[in-house]
Amino acid sequence: MKTVKSFALAAPLALVALAPAAAQEFSKELIEKGRYLATASDCVACHTNHDGGKPMAGGLSMVSPVGTIMSTNITPSKQFGIGNYSQAQFADAVRKGVRGDGANLYPAMPYVSYSNMTDEDIHALYAYFMQGVEPVDEKAPETKLPFPMNIRVSMMGWSLLFRPNEVHKDDPIQSDEWNRGKYLAEGAAHCSTCHTPRGVFMQEQKSLNLTGGQVGAWYAPDITNDKVHGIGSWSKEDLVTYLKTGKLENRAQAAGSMAEAISYSFQHLTDADLNAIATYVHSVPSANAGQASGVTRFDKGSAGNDMAAFRGKDYTDGLRGDHAGAQIFAANCASCHGYNAQGTKDGYYPSLFHNAATAGDNSINVIAAILNGVDRHTEAGHVFMPPFGDQVNAVVQLNNVEVASLSNYLLAQYGNDKLTVTTEDVQVIREGGPKSNIVQLARIGMGAAAIAALLLAVGFVWYRARRKARLARAA
Repeated sequence: MKTVKSFALAAPLALVALAPAAAQEFSKELIEKGRYLATASDCVACHTNHDGGKPMAGGLSMVSPVGTIMSTNITPSKQFGIGNYSQAQFADAVRKGVRGDGANLYPAMPYVSYSNMTDEDIHALYAYFMQGVEPVDEKAPETKLPFPMNIRVSMMGWSLLFRPNEVHKDDPIQSDEWNRGKYLAEGAAHCSTCHTPRGVFMQEQKSLNLTGGQVGAWYAPDITNDKVHGIGSWSKEDLVTYLKTGKLENRAQAAGSMAEAISYSFQHLTDADLNAIATYVHSVPSANAGQASGVTRFDKGSAGNDMAAFRGKDYTDGLRGDHAGAQIFAANCASCHGYNAQGTKDGYYPSLFHNAATAGDNSINVIAAILNGVDRHTEAGHVFMPPFGDQVNAVVQLNNVEVASLSNYLLAQYGNDKLTVTTEDVQVIREGGPKSNIVQLARIGMGAAAIAALLLAVGFVWYRARRKARLARAA
């Protein structure tokens, strides 16, 4: 019966794919389904400049390991957006990373994940973007990456190597909830885009699925069922609460890209879909051969401070000494997080011990939180921590030495005391995160290919000349 139904749907969908959107009238129900899918896909987070920009009109600059990428206008504007796209062109953009004009998109657009979306869901998304989004006739700034990444055709080879070319299929062994969770987590919600480490060519390392990855200045942690390094110690209800609110008291708080995902996407999903995602994510195994044992990153650290060592001293007195970090903490952090870093009873200002940020396997999120702050909107309200980096709204602009001192104090006192932060570490995060070697590798590869082509050409000319000379002598 399911096969017959799919076949029956295929013919009208194929005809719709070839027709322009203006010639069609989509139902309210279909447009609403598309809106929900766009929310699940978190489209607005990247395709909107949140500093006064219009929804889906693009213009958001995104720092990537290969340079800054500008998000595009995906409103139904016929001049500057996707208003002239047929459904087939729209599907190719979403699932294959190919624009309507045939140019390749950069994988900052998570088409690798979206490639699993069904034809029915693509149809609903198309209906929403064509008739549920207001057209914005404004040109988004163009992406200008360094050579050779500015040659978009190079993405064709990348896609051939690393883009899955298959739509999601349910696993008959698993439950309906698990299958729905996998479809959302690995597709629309594109969890692996951030939480899976990248290889040399910036491809997702699927053998390490959801074991943690760098996302610009932040680190998306391990969310496998590993009880020490992942979230195996969380219950299904814990994960649903986190996805709804962006926090789990005395364990974790969302910041950076995850705060955006919760603000614009996860908190708006149905309880059924959030439970499905939690069911699937809880089934993803650790990359380790067996479950790790020991204290989890949510249980490290304890209340305490070093204030007695410098009480009565001038703030700048001995800032370079052993208690520099404690002094910076007392001057800039203790008023909100408490003198013992215990946070507030209502959890608005979190405890800095028993906290994933200070007790993780690396120090990236400690540094990033200090430099960039936290900005998260949920139904419970607006959570805001001011940045201490170079921003205009920074309460105090701490330099690299000060950020390193504060980070080391927080790690030693309240989190993973095996980690140490250097000023070089701080500078990397201040600049938006580590840079990829793929640009240099591509240049070397193109140079080697050019040299090889030149040698082949010279060899061919030499061979032809030698053959011609032999024929002349024989004559």
